[in-house]
Amino acid sequence: MNEKQTILLVDDSEDDVLLMKHACEAAHFKPSVQTLSNGEEAMAYLKGEGVYTNRAKFPLPTVMLLDLNMPRVSGFDVLTWVRTQPVLKRLSIIVFSASSRLEDVERAFDLGANSYLVKPGSVAALIAMMCSLRDWLEYNHFPPLHESGKRVETNSSSVG
Repeated sequence: MNEKQTILLVDDSEDDVLLMKHACEAAHFKPSVQTLSNGEEAMAYLKGEGVYTNRAKFPLPTVMLLDLNMPRVSGFDVLTWVRTQPVLKRLSIIVFSASSRLEDVERAFDLGANSYLVKPGSVAALIAMMCSLRDWLEYNHFPPLHESGKRVETNSSSVG
């Protein structure tokens, strides 16, 4: 992973976002991290709608870290929608949730999550997790999400 790649962090907790930004800095993440506070914003970002139309400023992410329990549109709804979008079908989605419930883990994977991480209880553990994630991302190869002639669907009624 390099500095030109983007991680999209979607989490409604301002405290969790601040902790994650701190952990990313401490882990020496090279890519940019874009943060959004709910599922509606995540879908608009991925579609390139509204304030997110400028792809130079809001590039398609290489990886999305997705909280599950958010207002309006949940992480489960975002997962469902993303996996129906031809341009986004290869987007790596890592669920990053406080829930360790087996039902949530199974549902997330059934809906197309690539990984499921439970938010750790300490800053030190979060930094260690981000270091592991950074190393994993460094060795992976990710396909580009832009395909000529294909667009992300703008019909939000497909959210289930």
